[in-house]
Amino acid sequence: MHFFHHLRGHGAHEHHFGRGGRHGFGRGGWGEGDEGRGGRRRRVFDSSELRLVLLKLIADQPRHGYELIRAIEELTGGLYVPSAGMVYPILTLLQDMGHIEEATPGGARKQFTATAEGTEHLAARRQEVEALFARLSELASARQRTDGGPIRRAMENLRAALMYRLDRDAVEPETLHAAAAILDDAAQKIERL
Repeated sequence: MHFFHHLRGHGAHEHHFGRGGRHGFGRGGWGEGDEGRGGRRRRVFDSSELRLVLLKLIADQPRHGYELIRAIEELTGGLYVPSAGMVYPILTLLQDMGHIEEATPGGARKQFTATAEGTEHLAARRQEVEALFARLSELASARQRTDGGPIRRAMENLRAALMYRLDRDAVEPETLHAAAAILDDAAQKIERL
């Protein structure tokens, strides 16, 4: 049973590409400051790049911090979700730089709009901004390629069938060997695809 638990833990949504996390590519994913497979750190954006992305999103339409996080999540198909701990300090920095300002001061949620200086800054770095948004699109494409919905469904069906068959009180050794042979055969066929 441990083998199947291990497979579930590495499903596309459950471990590396999940929507449940808020610090990078879902839970245990490859976001800024998070550790990916093998403990390596892989940054999606450095702080200056994320600053440009946030500024561009604000220039497109006034937004508050949570909306910015959701916008990036949507642009990447849920593959990259910057944490609030990354986004809010950058918003403060953008304010200090004079690139954004509160759209409606004193509101419960600070909604920001780009200043003329912020818009000029974006125009001066247009190519870099376009490249950053192209990277966001590439992440969304990668998510679509690796989402593996049919595979997850089939794995869940397999797990359920095994749990049902093998959790009975008395399972003969022959039954265990027959189930293992089916799984080995399936693995070999998948390797040959």
